[in-house]
Amino acid sequence: MSGASSNERRRPDRAALVIAPVLFAIAALIWWDAGRLAEMSNYSRIGPATVPHVVAIGLALLAVWTGFEAWRGDFPEREPIEVKPVVFIVAGLAGQMLLLKTAGFSIATGVLFALTAFGFGRRRLWISLPIGIAFSFVVYIIFGRFLQLSLPAGPLEHLFF
Repeated sequence: MSGASSNERRRPDRAALVIAPVLFAIAALIWWDAGRLAEMSNYSRIGPATVPHVVAIGLALLAVWTGFEAWRGDFPEREPIEVKPVVFIVAGLAGQMLLLKTAGFSIATGVLFALTAFGFGRRRLWISLPIGIAFSFVVYIIFGRFLQLSLPAGPLEHLFF
């Protein structure tokens, strides 16, 4: 006699059944956009559209595979999503976008660093925020001053430069 677990058949994975057509739509969009690149250069068989076409084919194959595996129910059970860390990370990204022009790169990115650390369990913001700002300031110096990239400057950056 067979056990109950061998008779159980897993149901289709609804989330993966949604992901499969989304992957296929992205593949179609990349294929269409790469087709416009091919019109621009028709002197060679290998051109700027070659790699996007390969990526589109790979995504289409991944979409078919994902749909097949989802229908069979072969994906492993997912762990429940913890919403709180995601909220803090999204809040950090939103804070960075809102603060970037007014507060500058270092402070805005320091806020992102602190809220992400808070979301991952580091509860002492009074330590994470200055560390994030200091680290971001070093990144600003490297990319903004040494590599001459245009990063938004705020009061901290204007204080030193």
